Amino acid sequence: MYILCHLSHYMLKPYSQPRITSDTFIGLVIGNIGFIRSKLPEASKKILHNIVDAGMVCYMFVLGLEMDPYVLFKVPTKDAKVAYAGMLFTFVLACGITPFLHYTEGFKVDFTLSLSMVLSSTASPVLTRMITSLKIGKSDIGQLVIATGMHSDFITTLLLSIGYVIWPVEAEDKKHSFSRSIEMGIALLVQTLFTAYVSPIFMNWVNNENPEGKPMKGSHLVLSMAFMAFAVSCSAFWGYSTILSAFMAGIFLPREGRVSKWVIGKINYVLSTIFYPIFFFWMGYEAAFSEFRPLDWMTWARLFVIFAIATIGKVAGTVISGAMLGFRWPESVALGLLLTTKGHFHIYLAIAAKSYGKTSTSTSTVMVIAIFFTVVHAPSVVAQIIKRARRRAPTHRMSLQLLDPLSELRILLCLHGPQNVRTTINFIEICRGTADPGIMVYITDMIELTDQIAATLVKEEGKNTMTVTDKAVTDMRDQITAVVQAYVEENENGITLKRLLALSNFNGMPQDICILAEDSMVALIILPFHKTQRADGTLDAGHSGFRYVNRKVLRNAPCTVGILVDRGLGLIEKISRSYDHSTNVAVIFIGGKDDREALAYAGYVARHPGVKLTVIRFLVDTTLDASSRPRNYQVSRALQEEEMKLDDECFAKFYERHVACGQVAYMEKHLANSSETYTTLRALDGLYSLIIVGRGERVNTVLTFGMNDWQQCPELGPIGDVLSGSDFSIETSVLIIQQNSVKGELDGLDDDFSVM
Repeated sequence: MYILCHLSHYMLKPYSQPRITSDTFIGLVIGNIGFIRSKLPEASKKILHNIVDAGMVCYMFVLGLEMDPYVLFKVPTKDAKVAYAGMLFTFVLACGITPFLHYTEGFKVDFTLSLSMVLSSTASPVLTRMITSLKIGKSDIGQLVIATGMHSDFITTLLLSIGYVIWPVEAEDKKHSFSRSIEMGIALLVQTLFTAYVSPIFMNWVNNENPEGKPMKGSHLVLSMAFMAFAVSCSAFWGYSTILSAFMAGIFLPREGRVSKWVIGKINYVLSTIFYPIFFFWMGYEAAFSEFRPLDWMTWARLFVIFAIATIGKVAGTVISGAMLGFRWPESVALGLLLTTKGHFHIYLAIAAKSYGKTSTSTSTVMVIAIFFTVVHAPSVVAQIIKRARRRAPTHRMSLQLLDPLSELRILLCLHGPQNVRTTINFIEICRGTADPGIMVYITDMIELTDQIAATLVKEEGKNTMTVTDKAVTDMRDQITAVVQAYVEENENGITLKRLLALSNFNGMPQDICILAEDSMVALIILPFHKTQRADGTLDAGHSGFRYVNRKVLRNAPCTVGILVDRGLGLIEKISRSYDHSTNVAVIFIGGKDDREALAYAGYVARHPGVKLTVIRFLVDTTLDASSRPRNYQVSRALQEEEMKLDDECFAKFYERHVACGQVAYMEKHLANSSETYTTLRALDGLYSLIIVGRGERVNTVLTFGMNDWQQCPELGPIGDVLSGSDFSIETSVLIIQQNSVKGELDGLDDDFSVM
């Protein structure tokens, strides 16, 4: 189950499906394989059930910890009004229709009310994780969805918890039921008062004794765990549900402080890595297909109606409340569709209804399948939201050629980790220029969102955004910040430093980087090459995830992009600002928009007194006859002349500004074909610390014709691929520059966009 759940989730990642989708499917399949069911002993079934109950206690406790019970005593906000409207319409619709479909044998008030309340609810953990991973969590509709989902989840689960007291599931008769209700009600009241008044005193004491930045004392951690366990289980001693008891304890425990954040992170990690595969296997085993009645039309009627009630009720409620609040109807419909999302607790209740004899196995299976379909459509809904937002969002595309040389240069510098820090500092140094106008650098950590890190995501106080609290991530970021900040403070004015974070799976990270670039209005994004240098100077096989990110950013970035192949730039201890100790840098100019952009960047490098810049221009040797050219080489004459005119104008401006005054050295190479180009490039081995090249959007490609056929990394272009090859210098770093493509639509979107 563990392997198959992770494998299926990986396969569905391109479709942005949440993990619960693949887990539900795998659980239903594996749990209904005949030989597995026949080999499972009776004792194992009971153990499996106990494990699931224990896991759900942890799940509900964390769910309660993330809720704010005091919203009940506040004036209803916008999200509360939307939540109430969706819940009310769904509840009324369910109460009016479900009794006629005979989900139970005979009409049962408690089951009808419970089912209606479940259909009215929303799985806020599933919805929040999905909205965050799909990158709309900071938008107005994303924040509204998260807040509304949490409010709906809190109210419905609270009502179910109270309803359990009024209608005890295991009561044998009315007299016994009444006595149990009184007993559980008193126990629940005592638990609520205890957690509401005693727990803040105890938890605040523990938090004060263990301030942030210091290791937590083991004795205090043990005491805190014991206290929480007692708070969770005290009402269960008197017959109340342990799962609902955990939720009721969690909502009154303080959410702030180290202990609560630690508990939320650890439990979420254990749930996602260990518990959920077991849970979904149990679900599949209990939802036995052998007892499913596909030939009975009522089976399909129950499935369709239960899904239709959850969808129509939520959509109708949000559309009406949205009209009153001034929302556009497409966004209101999207909001309602997202709020139909159900999750783990709802699956558990569907199976529990069968276990307590309230429904048949076939009906419980129908409920599980209906829950599955409430989640599948969500990524498509979010895609439509983004599509509508993108139509109205202005797109700002920037390039270095269009930038005023006297204006501030803004760069988004991406890192894989602390190993890139020295290279980052040296890169900032060579392009920092003078104090006026200076340089603005956004140092961005590229961190893959793993299950372990995702488990540490917590909601920021007073906001509907998530922040990461994983210690390894925060320590790494602090280390990088300290080193770079020390460099900035040591040097003259002119460098402004800001820190950003691209925390996502590799599928969503390119969009994150594009969004950050557009938000920060940068002219240049610098990405580390996916391969790193070994101790012997060669490059390793690289990381396929980061290679995917680089290629996707090249395709969709709103500004110029550079890929930096570090083979020695990070080993330079300090680049001097003295003319006596220079660092040799070269820029190769053949022609085309990428080479013109590389030349524009070289203009910033030329300002550094400690950098000796050389421009090497490759020109076609016109003295040779046509027989020396490739036979199948063809190019539009008019287009070639137009590009050559742009190249000459660009180079003439650069020459006048930097070469004529002796600031930059210049040399020409007259070549006939790509073979001579390759030989010339090989001759540059070891002469320069850094070579700057354009990626290769060239019309005059006779000098690179055919080189694409054998390049290993097409994202580097033909020249960049040769210079970064394993048989080239082990001391020369390469920066491959690509100007943004004005064709096509920007993949990224401002993450705090507004559509409502």
